[in-house]
Amino acid sequence: MKNKYLLPVVCLFISTVAFAQKRVSDVLKKLDDKSETYGAIAQDIWNFAEMGYLEEESSALLQKTLADEGFTIQKGVAGMPTAFIAEYGNEGPIIAILGEFDALPGLSQQAVPEKKSANEAAGHACGHHLFGTASAAAAIAIKGWMMDNKVKGTIRFYGCPAEEGGSGKVYMVREGLFNDVDVALHWHPGSRNAASAGAALANKSAKFRFYGVSAHAAGAPELGRSALDAVEAMNTMVNMMREHVPEKVRIHYVITDGGKAPNVVPDFAEVYYYARHNTRNVVVDIFDRMVNAAEGAALGTGTTMDYEMIGGTHELLPNLSLQKLMHDNLTKVGGLSYTMEEKEFADKIAKTLGYDKLDLETAKNIQPYKTEAKAYGSTDVGDVSFTVPTVGMSAATWVPGTPAHSWQAVAAGGTSIGKKGMMVAAKTLTLTAIDLFKDPKLIDKAKVEFIKRRGTDFEYIPLLGNRPPALNYRN
Repeated sequence: MKNKYLLPVVCLFISTVAFAQKRVSDVLKKLDDKSETYGAIAQDIWNFAEMGYLEEESSALLQKTLADEGFTIQKGVAGMPTAFIAEYGNEGPIIAILGEFDALPGLSQQAVPEKKSANEAAGHACGHHLFGTASAAAAIAIKGWMMDNKVKGTIRFYGCPAEEGGSGKVYMVREGLFNDVDVALHWHPGSRNAASAGAALANKSAKFRFYGVSAHAAGAPELGRSALDAVEAMNTMVNMMREHVPEKVRIHYVITDGGKAPNVVPDFAEVYYYARHNTRNVVVDIFDRMVNAAEGAALGTGTTMDYEMIGGTHELLPNLSLQKLMHDNLTKVGGLSYTMEEKEFADKIAKTLGYDKLDLETAKNIQPYKTEAKAYGSTDVGDVSFTVPTVGMSAATWVPGTPAHSWQAVAAGGTSIGKKGMMVAAKTLTLTAIDLFKDPKLIDKAKVEFIKRRGTDFEYIPLLGNRPPALNYRN
């Protein structure tokens, strides 16, 4: 005998599921409808090309964008004038979305497929103009969904300055600004679409400054004590040290001041160093040895030395339960297809990278899910990941095969290619946050994994110590 009540219940269930799916599809459609608006915001930030802690116009534009959508804004957080928090919501889970907007020095480039400076000091060679804009777009979309569905919770956008060496998020973590967050979401521009487990190197950086005595280099060299000699002596010792460090250690430097004229013994010189490894304890040890080398260089050259910590970041702590969720949502969103004009641009970029043939399917496809990754660069997201369960992804905003921190990345980021990839990220972040709000058990599962990986006795110690933000590190 058939149950006369079963069919209506089944129909109600199906219609409810369809309605919920329609609601989510409506959210994605609204993102599509506003893609030109968000593209224009990203282009403005690309044009501003402001370096770390100098991102006044970029930060102000993102603040206005979020304020206009009903977010409350808290400016100048953690002692950083361009840092801010934008928030909407009330009781319930707190989901954070990270947004960056700083450019890199010396990488000015026009949006053309040949090396051509835009006559400015900096360029968005890591795509942070896209990063901040897509994250803001996602926050706005999530807020709209929360209002439509009367969802209890808070969506919080973190405007994070100076990721490129300035460690902006570290100061936010140090100030406890993530302590009440349940999950943090982020993404990064790249040359492919992927949401596998990420990895990043821990990092300590500092400027070593040497002080000597100036003199005429020919007329009275015996009276001089060269600060540049001290820098070169330090560099020699650190370079010899490379033979005696763990294989995965990375050390790099640039002489930021080596004197002004060959016939004047330099009384001041400065060298800027990074030390990296995938374990922060190793980085601390390597950095301490670099300090010893600097002290020895000063002693041997009759100069004095001091150093200023500029940045310090933890390695990245993965969260696989969140990562699989984000991968599944990225798969739903899918990649991007190039127009004929974009293909022509990409082919020209490919030739500058030494590629004979370009596989544009990389931009269209989603990379297979992996639970492990190699670490190459560093990010201050690492410190966030040791404070709250954190998950990220990359989107194909550059021509496949393009390395970060290159003029080719700047060029693609200023075209429709970058903006299309940006919207892939915005949609994926949006879907992931919606899933977390709809099912708090996903948050609980992520927290269990987080504590297990981090350890119950973990104590957060920022690698840059207690110094205030290095607001002038790009001056």
